[in-house]
Amino acid sequence: MRTNDGNTVSSLRRLRWLAILVRHPSAALLLVQLAGLLLYPFIEQTRAARVLFGAFGVVVLMLAISMVQRTRGRGWISAAIAVPAVVCNAMGLMLDMPALKPWWAALEALFYFYAAGCLIAYMLADRRATTDEMFAAGATFTLLAWAFTYLFVLCQVLQPGCFAAAVNPAGPRSWTELLFLSFALMSSTGIGDVIPVTVHARALASLEMFVGVMYIALVVSRLIGLSVSREEEREPRR
Repeated sequence: MRTNDGNTVSSLRRLRWLAILVRHPSAALLLVQLAGLLLYPFIEQTRAARVLFGAFGVVVLMLAISMVQRTRGRGWISAAIAVPAVVCNAMGLMLDMPALKPWWAALEALFYFYAAGCLIAYMLADRRATTDEMFAAGATFTLLAWAFTYLFVLCQVLQPGCFAAAVNPAGPRSWTELLFLSFALMSSTGIGDVIPVTVHARALASLEMFVGVMYIALVVSRLIGLSVSREEEREPRR
């Protein structure tokens, strides 16, 4: 009996977490993005690992597409961008076609910007801050960081040597290094040893700093303000 009770409790807990993820899809997208942030350093060194990297990217793309469909975005638009991006990435990895890399990076950046824009529209659509919108704020931040990372990849392919670092300054920067740079710029923390050294790379870096500041000032601060207003309305009047 105790064993059955324990299994029942475990099943109920799993169903509860599943219900939370279904009710808050932004939380699922955010968790997958953060998991990718920790997973990428372990899978980007070998060809087989890069294939897994691409497969994981497909999962992220599918979650982002599902989020776009739940918001006011057009699912067919996101799919029309994501499918060629996945195809270019797969062909480039399996057939060793480096010429496809700039197309893959450009399409990936476009897709993530579109998904982030749809989530921002979703968060600004009403005058109340829901729990899912709070998760969407974090998911949008990671989507924007990913999008600029792909822009940095594109810039590095078209202009080799546009990014330098303390370790192997003349070599190409890895995905993890460029993602770290993107998060540093988006959050305006200013930490890190990866720096843009050409005018085009610096222009992209400046644009990301501007987007990061405006996102926090306009979108995140609005959600916080709506949350505070809702809590004040719930408090009984004295």
